[in-house]
Amino acid sequence: MAADLSQIVKAYDVRGVVPDQWDESLAELFGAAFVTVTQADAIVIGHDMRPSSPGLSAAFARGAAALGADVTLIGLCSTDQLYYASGALDLPGAMFTASHNPARYNGIKMCRKGAAPVGQDTGLAEIRELVERWSEQGAPAVAPKPGTITERETLTDYAAHLKSLVDLTAIRPLKVVVDAGNGMGGHTVPTVFEGLPLDLVPMYFELDGTFPNHEANPLDPANIVDLQARVIAEGADLGLAFDGDADRCFVVDQRGEPVSPSAITALVAARELARHPGGTVIHNLITSWSVPEVVRENGGTPVRTRVGHSFIKQEMAATGAIFGGEHSAHYYFADFWNADTGMLAALHVLAALGGQEGTLSALVAQYDRYAGSGEINSTVDDQAARAAAVRAAYEGRDGLTLDELDGLTVTAQDWWFNLRASNTEPLLRLNVEARDEATMAKVRDEVLALVRG
Repeated sequence: MAADLSQIVKAYDVRGVVPDQWDESLAELFGAAFVTVTQADAIVIGHDMRPSSPGLSAAFARGAAALGADVTLIGLCSTDQLYYASGALDLPGAMFTASHNPARYNGIKMCRKGAAPVGQDTGLAEIRELVERWSEQGAPAVAPKPGTITERETLTDYAAHLKSLVDLTAIRPLKVVVDAGNGMGGHTVPTVFEGLPLDLVPMYFELDGTFPNHEANPLDPANIVDLQARVIAEGADLGLAFDGDADRCFVVDQRGEPVSPSAITALVAARELARHPGGTVIHNLITSWSVPEVVRENGGTPVRTRVGHSFIKQEMAATGAIFGGEHSAHYYFADFWNADTGMLAALHVLAALGGQEGTLSALVAQYDRYAGSGEINSTVDDQAARAAAVRAAYEGRDGLTLDELDGLTVTAQDWWFNLRASNTEPLLRLNVEARDEATMAKVRDEVLALVRG
């Protein structure tokens, strides 16, 4: 019987419950389909610490090798470490992870050589088609000469590459608490931070794909409570929290207060523009007004794009951008094959903080200029109808502009909001920003009443 992959093949990756929605037999077909679509004669594969990851990644390797591709296994790694391997080895790559999803989930993030994304429009639809056909008709014929499967260590080189991009040798000593959430940050942070003037206080560094302490999603305030308390208790200079596959990094200041990803985007943008004067910086449409302002103030060109890593990476390639940032704490670097790496963003924050005497809260104040709601999710019966009701309420009002680059964005002189439908759940996501807290709260409550009405 043909597999129905409509529930697990998403816009940018494969993700679903194991073994209910997919298993090792399907992973093997995905491996064969991946090398067919990319026409690769060699690939690299990594995986996270989930219990199902070693078996799924090994099955994918078998499927790829059966069609003649040589496979390099780098074993346990963060997603950005897999992107490093894809870039440094110039090979297409596959990372087995479900990021911050619960333990029963797993997935595959795929890229072409040089860490170029594989999404719906860049090969993922074709991969899905092949897997569905083969699951019904039988696996493809084995190549006359199967590929080899070998293992390679890349963590040391990955860490060295990151540290070659940010000079931390002259910073003042800093005390930093890191919450790895039992995810891959527990694997990468010790090697990346080794030899730096940092007093590291580790939290939940034990690799455990069942996430016994808290969900590995630092964007949910409930998941950084332990980190906030520990930063205060330790008298630390800052705290860092990584998600499950350690490609996103969230920052808290010395008071235990969260630093918005928009402020981090603006801070890193200013640093990258100092290295690459006049460069282009990508930001998604949900980042703060402060991001394009800071980019212009530092002589750069801001470019606004849709939410999602495949859109950001495509725009970076098209514009030759030096850096890109998202509201979700994904940070993209031209020096890292346009791929996202929370670890490199963290090193920039450490370098900026350690290069002066003030606190992190004082440092980021210049980049955190407006009142934001954060992302607010509403479960709705009919996404399109609710979004249409919101549009109708604001259409035709004086002094407003509406655009639909990604969902609905309504902009006034003193505020803006964006309302987007989730691709995977019956949710509408709302982000609001204004010049002051009272205006933000008024707009937020008005839109939510329409959404939830």
